[in-house]
Amino acid sequence: MSHYESLAALPISISGYELEERDRTYGSFTRPSTVIHLHGGGEEGQGEDVVYDVLDHIAHRDAGPVHDLSAPSTLGELCELVGSLDLFPGAAPLMDASAHYRRWAFESAALDLALRQAGLALHAALGLEPRPLSFVCSTRLSGSGDASSVGPVRDRLERYPDLRFKLDPENDWDAKLIAALQGLAGVDVLDLKGHYRGTPVDVDTDPELYAAVAEAFPNAWIEDPDLEHPGAREALAPHAERITWDAPLHSLADITGLETEPRAINSKPSRFGSLEELLSVYEHCAERGIEIYGGGQGEVGPGRGQIQYLASLFHAHTSNDIAPSGYNDPSVPADLPTSPMDPVPSQTGFHWAE
Repeated sequence: MSHYESLAALPISISGYELEERDRTYGSFTRPSTVIHLHGGGEEGQGEDVVYDVLDHIAHRDAGPVHDLSAPSTLGELCELVGSLDLFPGAAPLMDASAHYRRWAFESAALDLALRQAGLALHAALGLEPRPLSFVCSTRLSGSGDASSVGPVRDRLERYPDLRFKLDPENDWDAKLIAALQGLAGVDVLDLKGHYRGTPVDVDTDPELYAAVAEAFPNAWIEDPDLEHPGAREALAPHAERITWDAPLHSLADITGLETEPRAINSKPSRFGSLEELLSVYEHCAERGIEIYGGGQGEVGPGRGQIQYLASLFHAHTSNDIAPSGYNDPSVPADLPTSPMDPVPSQTGFHWAE
């Protein structure tokens, strides 16, 4: 029996749901978030909607709980129903990927509820043991139009000297800054953002930048390069075995359809949308020996703990970009958990105490 089949058979009873605003502002940037609270049988399940556009969240919350989710009697039936619903009634999402993000919010809340109603924790239902979770910190070296500097890395290392990083090389990275980073930080992943267009994190494809960072950090995964650019493909040819993918992956078919089977991928649960698709990705990668490192979506509610929980079960030892959310705070709070982080699953449900 597959992992999904084990979970899909769980009974579920839903009497209704509520939507809660959890938007959080970091300086000039607001990370919108809506928590879905599913109710039934005296229990509550939670999931987090990590759609990036504020207007999509406002429309969702203004519309309120418009869907009748009371008919399904098993988690599998509920997931099938959610997959058939228009979760953006009245207007299509501003980003196609948002449909996956919102579906994950409902399905993760349903998983939490079904497990609580059954008196089970996720790891017990799957027959797996949570393991200490390794993580890296993802941070950009520029903000609000400022030039890139090592400041954000240095600030975090002053508090947490063993912290390792996933970094986004930007077009203003020069030889001096790259050399400073080499002497300062352990870098596990270089996210080249080669598949983003029209977003605040766009990076122009620069073969010289690609070659410089690949050579400077010879042990780092090279994530999401723009290989449609002939010069970029040539620059990374000597480092092809380190190329990994994130943004283009929304399904198992996207992974099996890659030009070359990767040695590793970045798995964001919300990017795959459905619980069934996510678990099929885990099983495929285990069978093929493809390393998985988890990725976050800037979660500020229960979603962060949920992806940490999944990582502790399926890929605990890798360079997971799912540090506790306090590492995203420019003030760098004291007393945050350090890597590897002890597992803290709840006694029942799909919940991880950050």
